[in-house]
Amino acid sequence: MSTDYQPSAPDLEKVARANESGKQPVVFVHGLWLLDTSWDRWAELFEKAGYVAVTPTWPDDPDTVGEAREHPDVFAHKSVGDVASYQQSIIEGLVRQPALIGHSFGGLLVQILAGRGLSAATVAVDPAPARGVLPLPFAALKSASAVLSNPANRGRATALTYEQFRYGFANAVDEEEARYLYETFHVPGSGVPIFQAAFANINPRTEAKVDRGNPERGPLLITAGEKDHQVPWAIANASFKKQKKANTNVTEIVEIPNRGHSLTIDSGWEEVAQTCLNFIRRFV
Repeated sequence: MSTDYQPSAPDLEKVARANESGKQPVVFVHGLWLLDTSWDRWAELFEKAGYVAVTPTWPDDPDTVGEAREHPDVFAHKSVGDVASYQQSIIEGLVRQPALIGHSFGGLLVQILAGRGLSAATVAVDPAPARGVLPLPFAALKSASAVLSNPANRGRATALTYEQFRYGFANAVDEEEARYLYETFHVPGSGVPIFQAAFANINPRTEAKVDRGNPERGPLLITAGEKDHQVPWAIANASFKKQKKANTNVTEIVEIPNRGHSLTIDSGWEEVAQTCLNFIRRFV
């Protein structure tokens, strides 16, 4: 059962700024092991293109990577349902229906929110799998084992070791950049969503599920990094096929060559951001 977390003062300020601007909002939803600040360069790019960017936190997220590492326990126990409800409260505070962009578990979350009819257009960047997505490639299992190997991690905030981050996120960049990304962006993350995604197909009451058939879902693009270990092509493509079959709205997928799961934060981020921007521009 999800908890009713109220929007933080900084997130309410982001909503107010967006409403005051009068511009089309784009809401960016981060995933596990990152903070909202991981979207800063994307927000600048989209605002230069005429949108107003809204980058909500997850409930109780610290302001900085340093604070997050000093107080990891604040991340514990947050479920997919908790974060979806929190993001919905942000969206419902906006005057204009936003476009949504999410990465990893954020990619799952924006599909959940779009399935509730809350999005004008949606991009799920290398999204974590929802109920009904069946492929389990070895690379994804190995990446998830960092959390799933210990059942007690469900109730904890778990940080990745550098080696785990290197395999799961930064396998498509060189060693120097991988270490930079780990030191600059990585924070602990709740273990709950990993367990929810892992067991979604045997738990009919799981929170990790999407209403794919809602006619109010709007246009959807799924991206897949060619070398992603966290969300390999087989998972992203299965998510696409489920959405395409269930919904008559525009549903597309694109593979980003030579990219891993760090594709939103590494040195090639702008190519991915431009792909997302081009899609959003078609509809809002």
